[in-house]
Amino acid sequence: MNRFYFIVVAVMAGVFALTAQAAPRYGYFDHSTNTWVTPKYHPGGPSPIKRKRVRYDGPYPAGTIIIDTSERRLYHVLPGGKAMKYGVGVGKDGFQWAGTHRISRKAEWPSWTPPAQMRARERAKGRILPAYMPGGPNNPMGARAMYIGSTLYRIHGTTEPWTIGSAVSSGCIRLANEDVIHLYNSVTVGSKVIVKR
Repeated sequence: MNRFYFIVVAVMAGVFALTAQAAPRYGYFDHSTNTWVTPKYHPGGPSPIKRKRVRYDGPYPAGTIIIDTSERRLYHVLPGGKAMKYGVGVGKDGFQWAGTHRISRKAEWPSWTPPAQMRARERAKGRILPAYMPGGPNNPMGARAMYIGSTLYRIHGTTEPWTIGSAVSSGCIRLANEDVIHLYNSVTVGSKVIVKR
């Protein structure tokens, strides 16, 4: 009997170890269903600026993403003279830019590879950034990313939703995670992106 008990315990420990190794970095184990769960977005909170559908009578067709960095808003043009308006965080002084590009790639729970220039800038301030950080709810890139052409810039989520509406980034456009998921589900690779100053 003791030998049987020992075998059962050893098998269960082995199964638990294998399950733990296969667990995603950004999930949690739900004991009620015996499965690993990936959160939909980081529970850091919603944007302080609620997204809303607004009237749009501009020159750009449905599907276009317009980022007005002075207003700190992103408009996703919809059919029928409407647009979805989101609050965003934009580039701080010295990191603002403008241009027309297209979404070149989309990623869920993207990894983060800070550019060498950014790591050097932060190192000079006494802050050491990782050369690479895997995706997950603690990653500054947030829940989703849409890459803008061949630039270093992205439209991405954030673990700091209180920064929405501010000029805080190194040029990227950031949304609260629940908003970036909403936008991500509505745009496609190839969508036009217009960044205005």
